Parts: sequence; C-alpha cells; structure tokens
Amino acid sequence: MILTLLKSKIHRVRATHCDLHYEGSCAIDEDLLDAAGIVENEQVHIWNVDSGQRFVTYAIKGERGSGMVSVNGSAARRACVGDLLIIAAFAQVSEEERATHQPRLVFVDEKNRQVSLSHRVPTQMMDS
Repeated sequence: MILTLLKSKIHRVRATHCDLHYEGSCAIDEDLLDAAGIVENEQVHIWNVDSGQRFVTYAIKGERGSGMVSVNGSAARRACVGDLLIIAAFAQVSEEERATHQPRLVFVDEKNRQVSLSHRVPTQMMDS
C-alpha cells in the first residue's frame, strides 16, 4: 500500500505579494524552500489561516533571503498581502517507509525568516 504523508510544511508565513497577473504559482524565498525540502515546480497546498481558503499550486523560487511569499495568478484572489499562510507538500511512501518518514516542519518569524526546524507534529492534547 502507498500512503500520502506530510513531506514538509512552512508554518504561518505571511504573504508578502499577491500578483494576479504574474504567471501562476507561489514564489517562496529559496532559503525557506531549502529548509522545507520543497523543490521548484513541486505541488504545494496553501491554507490561508486568516480567510480559511485552501488551494493547490506549485512552488517557484523567490529571491533568497528576502522572506518573499508571493501568491500569483488566479490564486492571488485567495490571499491578501499580510495573510498568514501554511504551505505544505506531501510525499507518497510505502508502508515500510512510513516507520522512518519524518516531515520537515519549518517555523518562521514575522519577517518569514526561519527560526526553527522540527521533524515531528506534536500530539494534540485536550484542554483541561
């Protein structure tokens, strides 16, 4: 059996640009792409924390060190500059690979600069 698992996530970045007339895609600072292990032209899912919008596009390189996250083409209608976004990529792995699979979870500051990297989504606990 093949399972589709979270490969990587860039958590709570801010949209820095939304360009309706740029060729479709999402331009992401190359430093963030490298940290997350997302490659150019890879499919990404984008979840807009502020609006609840969810959409799928592909990643392209944004200027390294710039903090850029530019939502382009028709997807630009699903985000506004300043919106909090989660960018995720998935991988298909065998059941055998599942046991050793570790996602790359990139956390950023208010300027979309990486502050930490994790390989485990914490267990959600019930509030007491």
